[in-house]
Amino acid sequence: MTVITATVQAFFTERLVTQRRSSPHTIAAYRDTIRLLVTFASTQNGVTASRLDFADLGAPMVCAFLDHLEHERGNSIRTRNARLAAIHSLFGFAALRHPEHADDIARVLAIPAKRTGQTIVTFLTDAEVDTLLTAPDQTTITGRRDHTLFLLVIQTGLRASELLGLTCGDVHLGHGAYVACHGKGRKDRITPLTHGTVTALRSWLAERAGAPGDPLFPTNRGTRMSRDALERRLARHIDVARRTCPSLNDKTITPHVLRHTAAMRLLHAGVDITVIALWLGHENVTTTQLYLQADLALKQQALDRTTPLTSRPGRYRPTGELLHFLERL
Repeated sequence: MTVITATVQAFFTERLVTQRRSSPHTIAAYRDTIRLLVTFASTQNGVTASRLDFADLGAPMVCAFLDHLEHERGNSIRTRNARLAAIHSLFGFAALRHPEHADDIARVLAIPAKRTGQTIVTFLTDAEVDTLLTAPDQTTITGRRDHTLFLLVIQTGLRASELLGLTCGDVHLGHGAYVACHGKGRKDRITPLTHGTVTALRSWLAERAGAPGDPLFPTNRGTRMSRDALERRLARHIDVARRTCPSLNDKTITPHVLRHTAAMRLLHAGVDITVIALWLGHENVTTTQLYLQADLALKQQALDRTTPLTSRPGRYRPTGELLHFLERL
């Protein structure tokens, strides 16, 4: 076993699992990154993965790997930067355990993330939301489940993982109704529910008839719905909604777009951006500010409050001899 093999194993078992208590999603993402890197380096060096060492995974190899991700695997710059962040985390851990490889590790840690343009978020208008909510066939239990699910996520802005992780016991429909979720970064938060969402959830829970620990939105077999299943159900209903709402044809709709929609609805209602950040579970309010950039309505309101540009172009000339004299002093 080489030094780097033992370091990789300790990185996952000690740093991610024990010390940081990383989520399964984070561990899976880091695992995939390191596996891709090791496979690439093994192919380039012509040695088996178990014989790789720090010298084989230096900065030139990591840079070549990042270029491979972009140009051969077709990954976006954001994905490339996410892979680099995982590599930085591994090498930062290795720096504490192997000072003898400090030079190689420092060069890898010095590789910068690539700058990327900020994309404008996609969200649904009120008319598009209404069309989507009427798309599921509510004469079937699957349609009623999907309708309630979409209504809940559009009102609360839950992430897909948070939504699918909900149990029947997480919904509280008494006075001050709310839903509790276990969010990103192992942060728990509660989100209040509107009267319409409460009514839909009360009806669904009565039909669902599950125990407190059962998934709130199960599959037809009673198991927890996967993210792929959620995306397929959403895509199916979007296809139906596009028949009566042509504006949906120009949009790519994912579960995260429904979360964006919840944020934009709050913004249009005049809710402060810091409150929206708490509502969505953002750790930093700067993450929430991207919704300000996407909101043309707010920009138009700001434009309407400015003074119209009615002045005529030309060079300023003082009027009268006195002003002319003063200007020349």
